[in-house]
Amino acid sequence: MIIRPLLFIATLTAVSTLTEAADSPIMLSGPWVPENTHDIDFAALPRVPGEHVVISDVRAKTNDPTKLDKKGGGVNQHNYLAHHDGQFWAMWSDGPGIEDRVGQRVKFATSPDGLKWSEPKFMTPVPPNSGPDSPHYATRTAKGMRWISRGFWNRDGELLALASLDEAAGFFGESLELRAFRFDKAAGEWRDAGLVFKNAINNFPPIKLRTGDWMMSRRAYDYKTTGVHFLVGGVKSLGDWQSYPVLGSAAELKAEEPDWWILPDNTLAAVFRDNRRSGFLYRAFSTDDGRTWSKPVKTNFPDATSKINGLRLRDGRYVLVSNPNPKKRDPLTLSISDDGLVFTKMLYLVGGRHIDYPHVIEHGDSLFIAFAGGKQTVEVLKVKLSDIDAVRMQLTK
Repeated sequence: MIIRPLLFIATLTAVSTLTEAADSPIMLSGPWVPENTHDIDFAALPRVPGEHVVISDVRAKTNDPTKLDKKGGGVNQHNYLAHHDGQFWAMWSDGPGIEDRVGQRVKFATSPDGLKWSEPKFMTPVPPNSGPDSPHYATRTAKGMRWISRGFWNRDGELLALASLDEAAGFFGESLELRAFRFDKAAGEWRDAGLVFKNAINNFPPIKLRTGDWMMSRRAYDYKTTGVHFLVGGVKSLGDWQSYPVLGSAAELKAEEPDWWILPDNTLAAVFRDNRRSGFLYRAFSTDDGRTWSKPVKTNFPDATSKINGLRLRDGRYVLVSNPNPKKRDPLTLSISDDGLVFTKMLYLVGGRHIDYPHVIEHGDSLFIAFAGGKQTVEVLKVKLSDIDAVRMQLTK
């Protein structure tokens, strides 16, 4: 793959061209960063103030996971946010017992300000033959089905919701498919809008490229051997996509839950968690709008083998919300980059407990970050950009 050289904003690492960036392991840099980024004192990172709210809480009184079934408790995770038609929208997976069991559905809620939320309602129907009356409900088996929340897609002014459906034995079932839902204002309910792609689960909703095409990640039911792909299309119809592989995403690492963003020259940067538990993010680049990708390279950005989410702000900077502590999913942090290549600031958001599955959006003068607490609560943190800018990193001792 040919990488076009392009000068970027100067960074502390002196990475000046994309060619260098594609081979460089440096994704986190600054006077405060130790040589081994696993040595960062994550609990001592600078803190940024914010407003916090819990949208949904399914915690049960028992700690016995075998009892978290029809009688109460369950799972809340795969959180996504959007702002559309004058209000905030949240969606997440809501199921019995441990994550992604038979009978899991998707719920949603709305808010006028991102802090006061409506009572949650179901977005998806009961999975086929997998309701509470099924003998397979709340179990892991290919004999039952589940829905998994996949995010909101603002497709040229219309808000769609994405959800995957497959057998609930492992990750994932052979009948895996990604479907779209459309909101019926009159009924206050979501209706199935059709198939988006067969044998696919995305990680975050599509983003529009310079070409006018949309793009999102794709994992097939056998992605552990076939690797990560990216879907490009979505213009002619909801189901019009082409799939392009990231070569090396299965051989160089066990790529999981990819995310990506658009760099200032329209080059695409993708990051992957590594299920081989290296404790670092991997990164690849595409200069042809997602058709081909450089081989993923292990960076120095620490990671708990957890879901990550990045965003380009309106002012051109980039933010990344993640669990960087390689030992556990605690804390949740916000990292900032001027160029989308090297992050020079890392701030403590929430911690002291198990926190994961972040999704961040920018609205007004603030960031809104959805996350799961112990995979049983859906929570939102509102952080002002001015408060983020006011925080300074402390030099390491």
